[in-house]
Amino acid sequence: MRLRYIELFHAILTSGSITGAAKLLDISQPAASKALQHAEDQLGFALFSRVRGRVQPTQQGQLLRDRIENIIQEVQELERLTTNMGQPGNCPLRVTCTPTLAQVLLPSATVLLRKSFPDVTVELSTEHSAAMCESLSLRETDIGLTLQDTGHQNLRQRVLCRGQVMVIAPPGWWPAAELAQPLPISALASQALIGITVRDALGSMLQSHLAKIDPAPRSTVAVQTYQLARSLVAKGEGLALVDPFTARCGDANGVQMRPLKPFIDVVLYAMHRPDSPLNRVQKRFLHLVRQLARGMLAKP
Repeated sequence: MRLRYIELFHAILTSGSITGAAKLLDISQPAASKALQHAEDQLGFALFSRVRGRVQPTQQGQLLRDRIENIIQEVQELERLTTNMGQPGNCPLRVTCTPTLAQVLLPSATVLLRKSFPDVTVELSTEHSAAMCESLSLRETDIGLTLQDTGHQNLRQRVLCRGQVMVIAPPGWWPAAELAQPLPISALASQALIGITVRDALGSMLQSHLAKIDPAPRSTVAVQTYQLARSLVAKGEGLALVDPFTARCGDANGVQMRPLKPFIDVVLYAMHRPDSPLNRVQKRFLHLVRQLARGMLAKP
C-alpha cells in the first residue's frame, strides 16, 4: 500500500468524506475518488462504504485503521524532526520541564538569564518525563528538567542537585521544635494521607514504603500531581509525601514540612541530546538552575 494511498485513507477518516479529504490533501475531488479506486483495486477489497451519504470504513478498513494512524503519526514526527534539524544555528533557548519545576525554578532562572543575555529568546514548556524525552529527541526542545531518571539511551542526563522526600502537613500540625527532625514513616500509621497516583519511579517507591505501614494510612483523596496534593494539605485535608521542590513552593506559611525517614533521594536531572553540545546560553541557564535549586533546598 503506497504512502499516498495511506495519506488518502487517513484524510477520508479525518474529514468523513472524499470531498473533505480532497481539500485536506489539496487535490480535486475526482482525483481523490480515482486514487481511492486505484488503492482498492490494488488491494482487492473495498476500504470504505457509503452509509447515509457519508463514507465509513469497511471491516477491512477498520482492521487497517490503527496501523495507518500509527504510520501517519510516524511520518508527522519525521517531518517535525527534519524541520527542526533544518533550523539555523541561532535558535532560541528551548526548555521543557515537569510542572513542579515550572513553578519553582523556571521563572527565576529565566529572569536571571535574561539579565545576562537580554537579547536571547526563550521558549518554555511543561511536559511529563516521557513526552519530554520525545520532544528532545525530535529537536523540538534543547534542555529538559525532570526529577526522574529516565534512562533514555539517546539522551545525556546530568545531575544538578539532590534532595529528599518531604512530609507536608497543614499549618500548626507539628510543634515548631519538631520541624527540623525527620518524621519516621511509622508515624503515618492511621493518618489521613493524600494519595499520589503518579506512575513514575518516585511514586512507585513511595507506594512500596507506604505498603509496609501497619495500620495503613487513611487515604480518601487521590491526586495525580504533587502540586495538587500540596494545595489539599494547605486546606487541612491531611498529610502528603512530596518532592522537596513542591514542599517549598508557594506560601512559606501554607504548609509545614519535615524530611521523611527513611531518607528517599529526589534528584534533579538536566537532559539534552549528546550530538548537540551546549552553547554558552544553555550552560549559563543550567548553572542558574543548579544554583537556585541548591539554594532552595538549603533553606530550613
